[in-house]
Amino acid sequence: MTTVILLRHGRTTANADGTLAGHQPVGLDDTGQLQAKAAGERLAGVPLATVVTSPLARCRETLALALPDAAPQVDERLMECGYGDWEGQSLKKLAKDPLWKVVQQHPSAATFPAGEPLAAMSTRAVAAVRDWDARISAEHGPRALWLACSHGDVIKAIVADALGVHLDMFQRIVVEPASVTVISYTPLRPFVVRLNDTGTPLSTLVPHGRTRRRRSARDSDAAVGGGAGTPVDLA
Repeated sequence: MTTVILLRHGRTTANADGTLAGHQPVGLDDTGQLQAKAAGERLAGVPLATVVTSPLARCRETLALALPDAAPQVDERLMECGYGDWEGQSLKKLAKDPLWKVVQQHPSAATFPAGEPLAAMSTRAVAAVRDWDARISAEHGPRALWLACSHGDVIKAIVADALGVHLDMFQRIVVEPASVTVISYTPLRPFVVRLNDTGTPLSTLVPHGRTRRRRSARDSDAAVGGGAGTPVDLA
């Protein structure tokens, strides 16, 4: 079958502020715009058979900067999870909600108030990628490359499916802003070729700030919505 390049949108104003955007029409901040342009440089020369995107503004803006000549096709199944009443709230505040532990430890059972179950998000996102994969393979052949621009939790769910692991394991996966994740689908199994590839030097792994900070249980929590990513100088 084909190979899909999963591109997460660049950093947004909500990512920078530590709030959960969800379906809100937030845009990229200055760092996010630079990230999108850098992703475009990495994608230069890649023959993409099709470009598909979430309908949300941050994905459209990312593609406009990264692939200005593309004509993306919109698939609402690639939209961010519907976080319902959690949208627009501070992640620090949400971490005190009893549902937070469910999202962290048993996400397949998590349903956001006035929103969407994480399991439903996973089902629609995986179906979207597999549907597009079959369609593009039929039209362009099994060696075709295509790109889908989506969101952190959505891409994590697609990766979990490709790895053959339960959705309850998806919080162990990290997908940073403007990162590239590559999955090749074959008749027997998918292969995860790259994961959370930002093209940044390994020096970004060095912790910032105080090195003797006492560790807490919060250090084990995943970034709901995907987080703001690792600080890096793109200038």
